[in-house]
Amino acid sequence: MTNEQRRQELDPPSSTQPRGLSSAPPEQSAQVRADDGEIQERIRDLVQDIARNADEYDARLVRELITAALKLIPDGRNRGELKLMTAAMKELRYAFRVFGQYPEPHKVTIFGSARTPPDHPDYRAAVQFGRIMAQRGWMVITGAGDGIMRAGHEGPGREASFGVAIRLPFETTANNIIADDEKLIHFRYFFTRKLMFLSQAEAVVCFPGGFGTLDETFETLTLVQTGKASMIPIVFVEGEPEPGLTVAGGDPDKAIAGYWKGWKHFIDSQLMQRGWISPEDDNLFYIAADPTDAADHVLRFYRNYHSSRYVRDELVIRLNKRLRLRDIEALNDEFPMLVKKGRIAPRTPLDVEEDHLHLPRISFVHTRRGFGFVRRLIDRINQFDPVEE
Repeated sequence: MTNEQRRQELDPPSSTQPRGLSSAPPEQSAQVRADDGEIQERIRDLVQDIARNADEYDARLVRELITAALKLIPDGRNRGELKLMTAAMKELRYAFRVFGQYPEPHKVTIFGSARTPPDHPDYRAAVQFGRIMAQRGWMVITGAGDGIMRAGHEGPGREASFGVAIRLPFETTANNIIADDEKLIHFRYFFTRKLMFLSQAEAVVCFPGGFGTLDETFETLTLVQTGKASMIPIVFVEGEPEPGLTVAGGDPDKAIAGYWKGWKHFIDSQLMQRGWISPEDDNLFYIAADPTDAADHVLRFYRNYHSSRYVRDELVIRLNKRLRLRDIEALNDEFPMLVKKGRIAPRTPLDVEEDHLHLPRISFVHTRRGFGFVRRLIDRINQFDPVEE
């Protein structure tokens, strides 16, 4: 089993210490503090006893985690807050352990309505998409409920499915495909569940749904748009539009059939025209013609592109195969708006990188803006014929 997973944090922190500590209330001085030298030695010994061969950096992170937990009681945190933080940490640890058993297969998260009936075109489309992805070696993550979530499991089957369920008063069980499977995880909190949806997926595919689906869709778009999450394909797909369901407008001849075309009409008319989003943000998502087109788009995203991360302000893009120098020059000509200084150039792994060291790379000092253009850059990289070694 390898720890080299493609889906990683785009901009890993150099320190786990929160910013703005100067504005926080002072530590209580009437009792021993958790960062006291003697206490820290005892924590260090405890970590050493549990994990004798732990990497020093990993051990330091665990010591910081224990220290932060010890500070909660002198901070005066109430029982409800302690329960929330404890439950969230336990949920995350358990979920990461489950996903950690399956590091190799690529994974796609499917969002969509829990209310979609099995005879609906969207349900059939979700079954078809999940089946195609499983045939291509991918695993599928859904919220484990009914509707599109069940369809997303029906297509690939139980063996290729993860369930990321939420405990709700009116939804207490998982669908019968994933129920009682070791890859079914129950969450108390939406925020921990959302973290697993996105941290473990190399693509997100959205089917029509209600408030919850749109919440997940917009959060995914926001995280990628702001550079808080790694670039991934975000694809919208549905079944054949239902007759008679159109977007209302002043001109009946211009009525829009289809859920995602109607959503795009809203985005263009209410967000883009008002300047709340930028024209390049259109590159962040793709409206697929059908389930096969959606699957093809996801796989095309990883034709040459592998993954990326920041090292300070340098955006390092790892590639499955090396690009020709003339193609890298074409990137410099087409994407100067992304480069703060210098040029896009091939390079070897940086000293701080620890994963995927065998892969070729290109990098540049990024402006930290215009992530829609970054997505277009990746699409352009994938259009080149790579060097066959």
